[in-house]
Amino acid sequence: MMMRTTRRLLAAAALALPMIGGSASAQTWPERAITMVIPFAPGGPTDVVGRMIAEAMGRELNQNVVVQNVGGAGGTTGTARVAAAAPDGYTILLHNIGIATAPTLYRRLPYDPVTAFETIGLVTATPMIWLARPGLPVTNFAEMIRHVRERGEAVNLANAGLGSASQLCGTLFQASLGVRFTTVSYTGSGPIYPELMADRLDIYCDQTTSASSFVTSGRVRGLAVTTAEPMAQLPGIPTAGQAGLPGFEIGIWHGIYAPKGTPTPVVMRLNQAMRAALADPRVVTRMNELGSPPEPVERQNPDVHRAHLVSEIARWRPILQAAGQFAD
Repeated sequence: MMMRTTRRLLAAAALALPMIGGSASAQTWPERAITMVIPFAPGGPTDVVGRMIAEAMGRELNQNVVVQNVGGAGGTTGTARVAAAAPDGYTILLHNIGIATAPTLYRRLPYDPVTAFETIGLVTATPMIWLARPGLPVTNFAEMIRHVRERGEAVNLANAGLGSASQLCGTLFQASLGVRFTTVSYTGSGPIYPELMADRLDIYCDQTTSASSFVTSGRVRGLAVTTAEPMAQLPGIPTAGQAGLPGFEIGIWHGIYAPKGTPTPVVMRLNQAMRAALADPRVVTRMNELGSPPEPVERQNPDVHRAHLVSEIARWRPILQAAGQFAD
C-alpha cells in the first residue's frame, strides 16, 4: 500500500515539475537578449519604427532587443521565421499592415497570421503621403488626379514590392480612380527616391516616416496626405479628401507579435515593455516629429490588436482580389 502511495506521489511531483519550472522561467524572463525580426530591408519606414521601439523596450527589460532584418517575399519570409520560432519570448516580430494582406496576396502562405502568433499590442499607425517627381506637370493633388487619369498606363507608379505599404496605397488609389498605371516594383523604398528625384518615376505613395525629409527639403513634391486631418509636421499639404479624393484614408499600422504558445506572463511582460517604450518621452517626441505618434493607450493591448488584425484581413481581401494582384 505504501509503495503505491509513494509511486503516486512521485508521479504527481514529476507532472508538477514542468509547471513549476515554467512559472519560474516566466518570473525571471528575460535572461538573455531578445531578437526583434523586422521582415523588411534596413532603412525603410517599418525599420525606423522598429529600431526606436526595440531600443526603448531593451531599457525597460534590462536586456538588449536586437533588430534582425529578414526581408523577402513581401515580408512573409521573416514572418514565417518567427511563426516557426520557439515560443519562449526571445524571438518577436514587428510588422505592419502587410501581415493582414498577406493571406490574400499569398494563396499558399505557410502560416495563418491569426493562429500562428500571440498579439502583443499595436504600436503606431503611420500616415502616408502622395509624392510626385519634381518635373511632373502638376501643381497639386487634384491636378495629379486629372493628369494620371488622362495618361493611364503611361504613368509610372513606384512601389517598394508586393505586399508593401506603398503597393497597398497604390492599389487602393487605382481602384478609387478606376484607372490602371504601370507599376514599377523595387526591393524596399531606398532605391525609389533617387529615381523619383531624377524624374525617372512619376508618382509614389510612401509612409511619412521615410518621406518627410525628402518633402521638407524640396527634393520631391508632397501633394496629399492620407489622414483625416492635415498634418502639422507637413504644413501646406492637404489631405487627399480635401484635395479631390474624398474618403481616401490609409494608415500603416504596426504591431508586435510572438510565436503562438508563448506563455501568458511573457506576453504580458512584452506588452508592459512595449507600453513603456511608447511612453518614453524620447520615443514620443521622435515619433511625433515623423508624423507617426504612438497608438492610444487603449489600443496598446493584445486583445484589441487581435481584433484589429482580424478586421483588417477582412477589409483588404476584396480590394486585393478585385485588383487581381497575387504573389503566387
